[in-house]
Amino acid sequence: MFENASAQGKRQFTRENKNARDNYSKESVVTQNEEETREDLIIGRNAVIEVLKSDRTIECIYIANGNMEGSIKVIINMAREKGLVLKEVDRKKLDGMSNGTNHQGVIALVTPFKYCQIADMLKDAREKKQDPFIVILDEIEDPHNLGSIIRTAELCGVHGIIIPKRRNVGITSTVYKCSVGAIEHMKIAKVTNINAAIDELKESGIWVYGADIAGEEYSYEVNFNGPCAVVIGSEGRGISKLTLKKCDKLIKIPMIGKINSLNASVAGGIMMYEILKGRLLKKQS
Repeated sequence: MFENASAQGKRQFTRENKNARDNYSKESVVTQNEEETREDLIIGRNAVIEVLKSDRTIECIYIANGNMEGSIKVIINMAREKGLVLKEVDRKKLDGMSNGTNHQGVIALVTPFKYCQIADMLKDAREKKQDPFIVILDEIEDPHNLGSIIRTAELCGVHGIIIPKRRNVGITSTVYKCSVGAIEHMKIAKVTNINAAIDELKESGIWVYGADIAGEEYSYEVNFNGPCAVVIGSEGRGISKLTLKKCDKLIKIPMIGKINSLNASVAGGIMMYEILKGRLLKKQS
């Protein structure tokens, strides 16, 4: 029933025996901290489908016993077309691999995410004959926030996201799942120094905005036409002082309630849509 052999030499969908399950479980159960930092697990149906559409190298796809209907069947067929290794395993094994995250009966083991260079983002904008639109994240440590920002960025036509190597979450399985696969369509650069990255963007003619409560103008008042980048800070600390000084202009988001701060992904989403709106209006004029 699970044979995946063909003239093209595609591999077999195998069931693991009990001993294999036991050995695997001991080696692969991860703690919450490990799950939040690993960059080689893709968890959940939509995320796995998106990685199958990409050029990412997939080592193996694990599917829960008896879970062969709906989108799982789509995943199996896509994997077979690529000649990938498929393993039908006990659901408890997937629970251990995902540390209790809702895996929806499927996990892919992949090569770690391949980060790009800032120059790659600018090249992408040139090839599309568009003004560069870059997002810079300053110490976003919550993987759910990063995943949501990546998802919104892809929808808004962002050419790339820049994150620091230190004090910022990387591209983990949680980030991937929260991005709903959008990460496979987004260029991301991990840099040693955010401020040096801003200098590089400025040298390329890009205007850098910072989202800050002490901004000079409201987001809806700014003309975002032309090459631009927007810096989003962490929820607790905001944008660091040195990075604030690097920004060409600080912008604030209007708020009329009693709470004076926004979730980082929400603030980022508002800023990105303001830039997208400005560009769409420019096309219409």
